[in-house]
Amino acid sequence: MSEMWTFVELGFRHITDIQGLDHILFLFALAAIYRPRDWRSALLVVTAFTVGHSITLALAVTGAVRLPTAIIEFLIPVTIVATCIENILVRDREKAFWGGNYRPVFAAVFGLVHGAGFANYLRDLFVDRIALPLLGFNVGIELGQVAVLAASALVLFAVDRALGRLRNVSGWPSPLRIRVLAVSSVVMLVAMRWAIERTPW
Repeated sequence: MSEMWTFVELGFRHITDIQGLDHILFLFALAAIYRPRDWRSALLVVTAFTVGHSITLALAVTGAVRLPTAIIEFLIPVTIVATCIENILVRDREKAFWGGNYRPVFAAVFGLVHGAGFANYLRDLFVDRIALPLLGFNVGIELGQVAVLAASALVLFAVDRALGRLRNVSGWPSPLRIRVLAVSSVVMLVAMRWAIERTPW
């Protein structure tokens, strides 16, 4: 049990530590469009992301696939940029492609990339057994994601409160739209810089 808990802690720290800031920003970008009443949609997207990264994590650490670290480290900020662009471009999700229901697929595909990033970190920690460390690390990652999403909700709530004064200003977009644009733009600029710094060619 102590070994299991060690890997749970490693997974939790990996995603909540400043070293995991790229994963934190991706989750923040995913959460940027949701309000408290959208919790079902947010939960579906986060679950899809979990499924995606769990698949790649299992495949990579068991040696079923080998993914070049430089390419993965470049693609992770690219997924953040793509998420922010989608946030900015899609104004009415009900009128979007598939009625906006494509987002879980989108999150699952990007989860595959992030899972490879986790795997590159975890693979070096294995000695003989794989199942227990893999399970523990994955549980830790999920707990870390919950912590990040809870913190994101608090930050977004504070932003909404600050923007609440603009609710009745004629000609302004809705406070939610302003929040989405502001958060996505800032996160996208940070991720673009990372992508440029990590360009593997």
